[in-house]
Amino acid sequence: MSVAVVLFTSDLRLHDNPVLRAALREADEAVPLFVRDDAVHRAGFDAPNRLAFLADCLADLDAGLRHRGGRLVVRRGEPAREVKRVAEESGAASVHIAAGVSGYAAGREERIREALAGTGRELRIHDAVVTALAPGRVVPTGGKDHFAVFTPYFRRWEAEGVRGTLTAPRAVRVPDGVTGDPLPERDTVKNLSPGLARGGEEAGRKLVTSWLHGPMAGYEDGHDDLAGDATSRLSPHLHFGTVSAAELVHRAQEKGGPGGEAFVRQLAWRDFHHQVLAARPDASWSDYRPRHDRWRADEDEIDAWKSGRTGYPLVDAAMRQLAHEGWMHNRGRMLAASFLTKTLYVDWRVGARHFLDLLVDGDVANNQLNWQWVAGTGTDTRPNRVLNPVIQGKRFDPRGDYVRRWVPELAELEGAAIHEPWKLEGLDRAGVDYPEPVVDLAEARARFERARGLD
Repeated sequence: MSVAVVLFTSDLRLHDNPVLRAALREADEAVPLFVRDDAVHRAGFDAPNRLAFLADCLADLDAGLRHRGGRLVVRRGEPAREVKRVAEESGAASVHIAAGVSGYAAGREERIREALAGTGRELRIHDAVVTALAPGRVVPTGGKDHFAVFTPYFRRWEAEGVRGTLTAPRAVRVPDGVTGDPLPERDTVKNLSPGLARGGEEAGRKLVTSWLHGPMAGYEDGHDDLAGDATSRLSPHLHFGTVSAAELVHRAQEKGGPGGEAFVRQLAWRDFHHQVLAARPDASWSDYRPRHDRWRADEDEIDAWKSGRTGYPLVDAAMRQLAHEGWMHNRGRMLAASFLTKTLYVDWRVGARHFLDLLVDGDVANNQLNWQWVAGTGTDTRPNRVLNPVIQGKRFDPRGDYVRRWVPELAELEGAAIHEPWKLEGLDRAGVDYPEPVVDLAEARARFERARGLD
């Protein structure tokens, strides 16, 4: 019986998984393998919220495999070493893995290749499946290796088209004799956000169905409505690969309409960031476009931002949502990032690290490059724009319902007044247990413009 090893990474699903299907076409039996990488722990990327969501995903993947006659083998250690061991134990002739986009993923692939060298086993690296269109599939003319501006990328992305999707396999035969560690359990993870969502392919596919047949129709007009919460909330599932970005594109296009078109564009934005990081792995922590910033590091202001006590209600609401859910509305992310990097003029890496500590969808490509986009060190064609939290609040939370949900001490304030509580006077102000603004917006903007040489 021929055997192949399938190393799952960010593709924890059975539906539309080209890597798994390729292994099953090639071999009579397959070993579905997931390695809990010690390097992820050493780097501090195994944040509690993602560990818990991962536990859900692995349990669901194992259940799906068992339903098809198979099982998931979980090991802990260095991936190359564990892959080699499993290949030897199972007598596998090949190892299949989806390409990654980060510098770490590239290094992992090289270490696996080196570990298998001389063993007669082949490493087969497939196109990245965490995106709809693989990074590097489209490149600009003139010899450049990636698009640095979204609009021309999106035109080529649309013209290229997304690969077809695959059904889940009916059966997965796993050879005897290959043992693994117990599955991790969500209940053993401490310090979780109280409102953390459940993970796994089953939960993800149910969310996809409810999204496509309901809220997506209003996405074009409602995606910035903070109180309406009219976004898909699929980002954690896309990050872990429990749902397929390619399948999402096809299904959204089939539904059509302005909402579907707007949603597909956002999926293309996600692909855009992955192709940037694949071409420039150091952009995960280095400025993509240096602005020679001399960032401030006021710890009191940074702590106020992290804890949702800046005195600017919309910023604080967004940061409190992050702490409670391990997730934040996209408009809130943009505003919180702008406030830290341009109003407080703090290094974007400080904010990106805090987000990675909490976000269940903490994705290096999207988190870091979105932070750079907002900070003006990334791909934004207007790098010096500053989002005003008062104006943003009145525009995207006009009745103040989002703020009331997350900043309950302001719940008694009516309408747009909730976005400027410092204007209250006398007993009205004394009766509100809410901090004064940590900074004056006009002064902060002037400081930022001086720092960027715009004055």
